[in-house]
Amino acid sequence: MNHRFLPILFASILLILAIPQAARAVPAAELLSSGRADAAIAALQQQLTATPNNAQARALLARAYYAMERWDEAIGAAQQAVALEPGNSEYHLWLGRAYGQKADQASWVTALSLARKARTEFEKAVQLNGGNVEARCDLAEFYISAPSFLGGGKEKGLVQAEQLRALGKESAALWIQAKIAETDKNFGVAEQDLRAAIAASHSSPETYLNLASFCRRRGRLAEMENLLHQTVEAANKAQRYGLLLEAAQMLNRTDRNLAEALRWVRAYIASPQHSEDAPLFRAYYLVGIIQEKLGDKQAAAGEYRTVLSLASGFVPAQTALKRPFSPFPKALSVGRSSIPERNMGGKDGLQRAIRSQLLRLRTRIGVISRRGAETQRGRRKRIWQDGGIPSCPTGRS
Repeated sequence: MNHRFLPILFASILLILAIPQAARAVPAAELLSSGRADAAIAALQQQLTATPNNAQARALLARAYYAMERWDEAIGAAQQAVALEPGNSEYHLWLGRAYGQKADQASWVTALSLARKARTEFEKAVQLNGGNVEARCDLAEFYISAPSFLGGGKEKGLVQAEQLRALGKESAALWIQAKIAETDKNFGVAEQDLRAAIAASHSSPETYLNLASFCRRRGRLAEMENLLHQTVEAANKAQRYGLLLEAAQMLNRTDRNLAEALRWVRAYIASPQHSEDAPLFRAYYLVGIIQEKLGDKQAAAGEYRTVLSLASGFVPAQTALKRPFSPFPKALSVGRSSIPERNMGGKDGLQRAIRSQLLRLRTRIGVISRRGAETQRGRRKRIWQDGGIPSCPTGRS
């Protein structure tokens, strides 16, 4: 045997043995989509150790921290991504969203600064990519919700609606119009626009969810529940399974048909596709919340432990495990930041944190607008509004 070939043979064997291990490596983006937040963060940190100037990895890390409600770290990672790649519209969008979430914990003075920063990032995202529908919807939300001294104005929101219409996103434009009409208490017009959005999108599940949310805010809960069934049916047909989670949350929020809500969440968990917008650890968290409402503290605790096995730093689950048991925990709800609201193809829009802080600011300086908007304050995190800020649809128009 020619011994000169032995090193080559051994190298080949080692290479073959290494292939299965490489094949088992799951990309960080996939880990994030599946809700394995701890694993995603660890993989990204390892990647950044080797390539610290990887803007994409920094942006993914920001989204992972965002999912975990670690706002300071999300802002830091997003800022680094923007610094490395300042021309990326998506990176600016996520930085704006992180600023919005951070505002929820800030004093009203700090919230002013955070609101301005969020607006700047949304505007930059639109400037860099006029076709970024998510960014236009988030920016429109800001304009509609913010007072003029922070750069807000409903007429600016209408400009974004027209831009979206020009892009062929009629349903998104109608969503913005409905939001403005509801803000002005023109509820009939708002409902007409939301129904028109359903037709314009060819019955996309998001548009049914938006109308269901509107009915909830108007106290029309039977209609809401019927529309949620239509949402779930459309979501299953379109394989948009994450919307089952949001439909379940709306039932949870209104304490209607919790058994159905539980079925929908479990159907999402068992579905073949999961998304970053509705990570599995958040689905398990909602199961725990519902189980606790139904009086099964032991089952709820098991769900919260499952959450922490996927996202060990997820504070709402940690807090839930420490919560004293009450057979009728009516005050319980899922923090909106704990289960993301559907927005424009999946990502969170302008966060309710900004809106809540801005309304608080208006109260303090005596410039409260004539809006019928509802806000949620209370605990450290916002109560997740299943549609307090509706979803901007980006389906077919």
